[in-house]
Order: sequence, then structure tokens, then C-alpha cells
Amino acid sequence: MAREVKVYTTPTCPYCKMAKKFLDDNGIKYQEFNVAEDKAAREEMMRKCHSLAVPTICFDDEVLVGFDEAQLRAKLGL
Repeated sequence: MAREVKVYTTPTCPYCKMAKKFLDDNGIKYQEFNVAEDKAAREEMMRKCHSLAVPTICFDDEVLVGFDEAQLRAKLGL
């Protein structure tokens, strides 16, 4: 079952780059939102996880804050 994946990032965050590379390398499609420039996306991220930490990765209704490859693999069934 395909999951909707949203990634909230900032352009200078090295962990954001690592998370996106991991998703790309594993063929996972995702929507990226730059919260440094997109106020609506930043507010949506705050509603979901009550934090401004990036990357914030949302899988349907689940939220993972930060880049943790093991957790990403588990949530995505890899």
C-alpha cells in the first residue's frame, strides 16, 4: 500500500538532505515543503508535531521528527 509521504525541510539542514537522499535512493515518492519559505507549510508542520525541528517526515497520520534510517525503514516496510 502506497503511503502519502510529506517531508518538511529547510535548505541548509544536512539531515534534511540525508532524509531526501534516503527516500530517493529507495524509490519513495514524497512531497517536500520548505518551511523556511512556506509559512503555510510551517504552520501545518507545527500542528502535526508541535515542533519546528527538521526534517519532519509525515506518513499518512504518523510523524517522524529527525532523520533516523532505522525508523524510516520500519515505517516504510523496507
